[in-house]
Amino acid sequence: MEGASFGAGRAGGAIDPVDFLKQPQTILRVTTWIFSIVVFGCIVNECYVNKDSQTPMLHCIFNENESACSYGIAVGIIAFFGCIFFFVVDLYFQQISSVKDRKRAVLLDLGFSGFLSFLWFVAFCFLANQWQRTTMSIGVSQGADAARAAITFSFFSIVAWVALAVKALQRYRLGTDMSLFATDQFGAEPGAPYPGYPSGSGVESTDTYQSPPFTETSDTNPKGYQVPAY
Repeated sequence: MEGASFGAGRAGGAIDPVDFLKQPQTILRVTTWIFSIVVFGCIVNECYVNKDSQTPMLHCIFNENESACSYGIAVGIIAFFGCIFFFVVDLYFQQISSVKDRKRAVLLDLGFSGFLSFLWFVAFCFLANQWQRTTMSIGVSQGADAARAAITFSFFSIVAWVALAVKALQRYRLGTDMSLFATDQFGAEPGAPYPGYPSGSGVESTDTYQSPPFTETSDTNPKGYQVPAY
């Protein structure tokens, strides 16, 4: 059981790239990576516009609030590198032989996914609120599609990261159950004996063993038979 826990097979097994890419967790990881690129890419490239044609200074399209653009970019970058890191962890997760190390990896994934879900929720609310307060102008209208795309994919990112958190929670529960099975059903020490059957299980123990029939009542010399003398 040491090598088969937390949703992965035995340690040291061969990795099938096709099966790995077909896993729901891998698909969600790639999806969140793409969403993060869309969000901070839209903000960086098209969400800094001129207030009017006579002003060369660029302003954030979200109600000219620089904090809104900076926050969206920061969350997108964090999600981008986080997806890459955990993609590598998922790829080599089966090579981890220690149950404790697997548990740490799953807990880290669970905590990071939950944290990113919260950050994307704040980003969605912040950007949507500032966009509602934005006064339309020629410069704003040029980057309106990019602003709406950033808000939309911020919402999609919430759903994707919550799904990753749920998958990590399922893996943690599966690993915990299997670890309990490995520690409770067998001895804690290598030389410890296996536990016996519980009473009333329908299996006879050695205490209730009876000798075979006819062994106690049989005589060594039956009546009417004498050993011939030679």
